[in-house]
Amino acid sequence: MTPPPGWYADPHAPHLERWWDGRAWTEHRRTPSGLPAPPPPAAGASGRARAVALTSAAAVLATAIVCGATVLRTDEASGRADTRVRTVPGPAAPPAVVVDQLNGISLPVPAGWTGSSYPAQDDVVMTTAGTYACPARTGRCRHGQVISRTAGGADGASPRTVAERDVPEAAEAAYGHDPGGRRPFGGIRSQRVVKAGRVAVAGRDGYLVRWRVRTADGPGGYVQSVAFPSATGIPAPVVVRLVLDAGPDGPPLSDMDAITSGIRPVGDQPAG
Repeated sequence: MTPPPGWYADPHAPHLERWWDGRAWTEHRRTPSGLPAPPPPAAGASGRARAVALTSAAAVLATAIVCGATVLRTDEASGRADTRVRTVPGPAAPPAVVVDQLNGISLPVPAGWTGSSYPAQDDVVMTTAGTYACPARTGRCRHGQVISRTAGGADGASPRTVAERDVPEAAEAAYGHDPGGRRPFGGIRSQRVVKAGRVAVAGRDGYLVRWRVRTADGPGGYVQSVAFPSATGIPAPVVVRLVLDAGPDGPPLSDMDAITSGIRPVGDQPAG
């Protein structure tokens, strides 16, 4: 039985860690940083090449009951005990996150989203819950998805260059042709930049480009590519793609900003 995907000591350079994808060693290396190894896959789980772990603390704590405290105090005037029940709220549940161990980042999961086991694309780390009939009636679509990946062939490139190169590919993948060659939205009719600029991501200087995409069928949507240096120390930058359908059924556009601003290095916690 082979080990699950994760960072392990490089057999050829023990002072480094190397990413094992579940089948073979990849070219991703880093200096040891104490990141937790991903848990072994559950019985019957597919041998996916990436280790994407959903921290579901929010879901677990949602079932916790609010503590009731009976406070007894002495009434100085009457000497009688006050046995009124007072409700003491428990601590707020931490937000749910999804962890991309390969790229060393965690991303917040907004309401209405879920960590992904999406079978068609290993880089998809979260999607909106549920599916709907694609506008062109070619299958099932989702109103939103987030993809976290390493930008291949971009060693040394600036975040701006990487983001500007990536967003056309992201738009085509989301609203153009799917992996099977079909056009779930009838193809892209137009696109325009609605936001672009520098942004701090996971404590690093990044750059984002956001497009408004209009399609032949359906309301189209928004596609954003945000690029930033890897938190694991590898030379290739990280690109996070965010795709949100437009129209009344799509997620709020504010989810794009919330997810982007909530990206953290693995192990880092937002200030409370």
